[in-house]
Amino acid sequence: MDLRKIYGGTAVGQASQCDTCVYARIIRGYSESEKITMCDRIFEPIRIPFPVRECSDYLDKRLPCVEDLEEIAWILRSKNAGKSAGFISAAALC
Repeated sequence: MDLRKIYGGTAVGQASQCDTCVYARIIRGYSESEKITMCDRIFEPIRIPFPVRECSDYLDKRLPCVEDLEEIAWILRSKNAGKSAGFISAAALC
């Protein structure tokens, strides 16, 4: 009997990475089979006819972008001139 180990076999699950990607344009119909996925990351948008398991240009649209994080960030100011506000280094504790 010849036993072989298969690495990186068939992926489990049916969810496509395009469903949560910033660059995806997804058009769905009423049936499960009625779905058109377009990728806008590339200069000329292309149609993706299959569920995507991995993508090198994937950007999760559920996470905030840098501009949103900068908008809600606190600006720390110290009362004394010459002193910085915020966290101190580990060397300053010793």
